[in-house]
Amino acid sequence: MNAFDKFEEGVENAVAGTFARAFRSTLKPVEIMSALKKRMDREAANLSRERTVTPNDFTVALSPADFANIEQWGIESLENELVDGLLAYAEKQDYVLLGPIRITFVDDETLKSGQVTATGATRRGTVSPATSRATAGAHPMIEVGGRRFLLTGAVTVIGRGSDCDIIVDDTNISRRHLELRLTPNGVVVSDLGSTNGTFVEGHRIGSATLVDGNTVTIGRTTIMFWTPQAGA
Repeated sequence: MNAFDKFEEGVENAVAGTFARAFRSTLKPVEIMSALKKRMDREAANLSRERTVTPNDFTVALSPADFANIEQWGIESLENELVDGLLAYAEKQDYVLLGPIRITFVDDETLKSGQVTATGATRRGTVSPATSRATAGAHPMIEVGGRRFLLTGAVTVIGRGSDCDIIVDDTNISRRHLELRLTPNGVVVSDLGSTNGTFVEGHRIGSATLVDGNTVTIGRTTIMFWTPQAGA
């Protein structure tokens, strides 16, 4: 078993251990993870020898009883654990994701307790997780909270709000805190009228053009920035 297999097994075990108490049927969170990974594999499309695109927007159907269980425990927490596991799996498989991973749970009266079905679609976003070597160096890249993203759209908004392109769980930042805009002269970061401000290399800014290796700070969160060449 290599390092990637051990990491993946560790993620799945963590998911199973954290949420097992919430499930009173035969269904286990690790089975949801397995259904999602299988959907990734089945719908992976080879665009070239180096680029294999896989779905990033998933709908998971559960029986009403199982849906009620995860709703009581906390769907958002389970979603976050599953997203972490899928990101690790996509990186292991060198899959290209065209947008952030989204998981939506629905109840289906035709399913019995313990049954789960998953469907997937490809949704392009203004940012995409940096999971594939084929896309490294093709776009500017940032790291937020340990996760790396490629800036694939013209404008990326970061903040606490659910309508942001990158959502950060930090009470010290505003709902729409800053934007990153791709321009012919580079990536420009602009504060969106936040309460606590945006800082580049420790200096509070209204807007600034980022250079490779810059650190942007908002609240307690640090954002690292790399140019496309450095991202490779």
